[in-house]
Amino acid sequence: MFLLAFLLSAITLKSQEKVTLNGYVTNVDDGEALIGATVYIEELKTGTSTNVYGFYSITLPQGEYTIQYSYITFNTLTQMMTLTTSTRNDVELTPESTELEEIVITDEALDANVQDIEMSAEKLDIKTIEKIPAFLGEVDVLKSIQLLPGVSSVGEGSSGFNVRGGGVGQNLVLLDDAPVYNSSHLFGFFSVFNPDAVKDVKLIKGAIPANYGGRLSSILDVRMKEGNSKKRVISGGVGTVFSRLAVQGPIKKDKASYFVAGRRSYIDILARPFLENGETLFFYDLTTKVNYNINDKNRLYLSGYFGRDVFRFDERQGFNWGNTTGTLRWNHLFNDRLFSNFSFIVSTFDYGFSFGENDLDKFDWNSRIVTYSLKPYFNYFINTNNELSIGGEATYYKFNPAEAVGVSDGVTQDISLNKKFALESAVYIDNTQKVNNRITLRYGLRYSAFQYLGEGTRYEFAYPNLGERKELIGSEEVSSNDVIADYGYLEPRASIRYSFGLSSVKASYTRTAQYIHLVSNTAAPTPIDLWTPSTNNIKPQVGDQYALGYFRNFGGGNAIETSVEGYYRTTDNQVEYVRGADIFINEFLEGDLISGEGRAYGIELSIKKNAGKINGWLSYTLGRSELKTAGINNDDWYPTRFDQTHNLKLFGEYKLSVKTSLSANFTYVSGTPVTAPTSRFEIQGITIPYDYYDERNNLRIPATHRLDIGVKWLPGKNRSARKVDDYFVFSIYNVYGNRNPFSIFFSQEDGRVVPGNPTETVANQFSIIGAPVPAISYNFSF
Repeated sequence: MFLLAFLLSAITLKSQEKVTLNGYVTNVDDGEALIGATVYIEELKTGTSTNVYGFYSITLPQGEYTIQYSYITFNTLTQMMTLTTSTRNDVELTPESTELEEIVITDEALDANVQDIEMSAEKLDIKTIEKIPAFLGEVDVLKSIQLLPGVSSVGEGSSGFNVRGGGVGQNLVLLDDAPVYNSSHLFGFFSVFNPDAVKDVKLIKGAIPANYGGRLSSILDVRMKEGNSKKRVISGGVGTVFSRLAVQGPIKKDKASYFVAGRRSYIDILARPFLENGETLFFYDLTTKVNYNINDKNRLYLSGYFGRDVFRFDERQGFNWGNTTGTLRWNHLFNDRLFSNFSFIVSTFDYGFSFGENDLDKFDWNSRIVTYSLKPYFNYFINTNNELSIGGEATYYKFNPAEAVGVSDGVTQDISLNKKFALESAVYIDNTQKVNNRITLRYGLRYSAFQYLGEGTRYEFAYPNLGERKELIGSEEVSSNDVIADYGYLEPRASIRYSFGLSSVKASYTRTAQYIHLVSNTAAPTPIDLWTPSTNNIKPQVGDQYALGYFRNFGGGNAIETSVEGYYRTTDNQVEYVRGADIFINEFLEGDLISGEGRAYGIELSIKKNAGKINGWLSYTLGRSELKTAGINNDDWYPTRFDQTHNLKLFGEYKLSVKTSLSANFTYVSGTPVTAPTSRFEIQGITIPYDYYDERNNLRIPATHRLDIGVKWLPGKNRSARKVDDYFVFSIYNVYGNRNPFSIFFSQEDGRVVPGNPTETVANQFSIIGAPVPAISYNFSF
């Protein structure tokens, strides 16, 4: 800290002849901060952009300047300013009243996707997400990002998402800085993110900045709305599956505001007259946030999420799961160039499972992961050409893998597992440097450390038979907070952008370490999968990713954005499973997990049209994701369960009139691999499948493809006179009723086997949705 203070003081003294222009850029209608808004100095042909809190700072020589503040779908604000001293200039931008096709970007400096150092990143605002046809007509964040290049899932109704050949557990999902450990409702059909509460969604697939860490594949950073500081607004919607209601408004105008949004599905209520045993399936969630501008230098934010899914077979049997997060943040300006944020975060994911007809014969199982995090962050705008970030984080984990009690004939047996504890910490430094008009660099270094802590049991395993369950050779009881295993890694990050004409070439290298692991041996993750820490037997996963891309825009106002990116990632210690692995309530789980070597590589193509009556995008990914594990698949490379060779996504919107717009999306994805038997035994007419060649993921299910369409219609003849801003959405999911396969499994044909005749077996295709699904929803705001 003394060294940091010295460096900052030296920089300040050196640049005293210059002045600093800083402030916040917000929406004039509601006071919401605009993330990534552009501040451009016309005379110097340079500029900056706002951070995730809407703050900007730029240091300039004294003089007269033409300053442009701009943000997509907002009117550009141009101001003439004479800067003789450092100046605070908070700006409010007005949303465009005309359609997007009339927006014209006239300056090359606003050509952000070409000129920005950022690559391997996708950003969607909620207005774009709302245009995309969705299952049962409900806007969904996770389904929307799956239309982007490099993003996929293993099938319809699957939980989570996969990025560049990585597993679901290799994505860090953040909601206002809080980690979300299960991001799905209703087994993956909907996400936990209420669209009424979401302001900004950013997915980072590579070139991960040094302030992020803990996962290998991607960062999904979701930012919540802060609440309207100008007036009270009530919004919501009524749909086929659930209804939404959100309320926001000022606590003190332009000083403090609040936001509360809730959702609840009602399948259980509609189906109740037809059910006899208390079966039910529903979810609910509540998202809330308050913020307070204490003064020009201090702001407080408090946000939280509470959600739960309930699935009961009857009044006694079933399971439930849910997330709870809370984030307290304090923004502080030390001076006109040093911005800071301090966050304290609590996040919990838990699930419970119960079955049994009475108290004499039953089984109850509960599990949870709880984390407490502290994150200090400093953003120093050194000068026009350098922006420095310094910070750290510390996270304390409490894993409770199983509180399990079984009762049989009135005899109780407790088979609960011991809790596990861990501490993950990191420090980082990151700088973005504009070398000249053509070259921009971003480079950083992160050091992360992880301690697997007692109280608990330290196990020692031998591994004489590769691919088979490890042998327990010893155990030792460890006292509270004693270190069982200790790891630490340097994680360098570097990016470069070279621009020429209307094009740019970008390249990046990223190293990341992941210390906790999602353990699942099902085709797609389920809510009752397990998070477990690195131990003396489970090493951290470490990944290196290289990316190279070409970016070019075309058309008037750069209306068409194009890019092509290639990536290559290697992974050490990627978690894999022995044959017949048992992950449920297994005291010796570490003996069933082994480490493999992973690699993923591919090419991503993206074409976006941002203007005109017809707009949308095309994304195509050609990729592979493979593993090699000693003792598995004859020690050869084999595809992962989420390997997809071809991934084509199309989305388009046509503005038929002022009141009506049509939208559609089409997807085509290569089938994912599954492990199929290569041989069989027949014993007394019963077929027993067998994998004679010891091949893993040796069969690929058929490709999936689907077309969805939607119509957005604004009712009323005189829209400007209506007090309610409302609209209807009519949609059809899976228009032509394709029975997309989720998995393939093999079974013996029914019927008696005639002696002497061979037993017949069949391949069965399991589909989640095999018919068109129409829906209608009504959305309002007043």
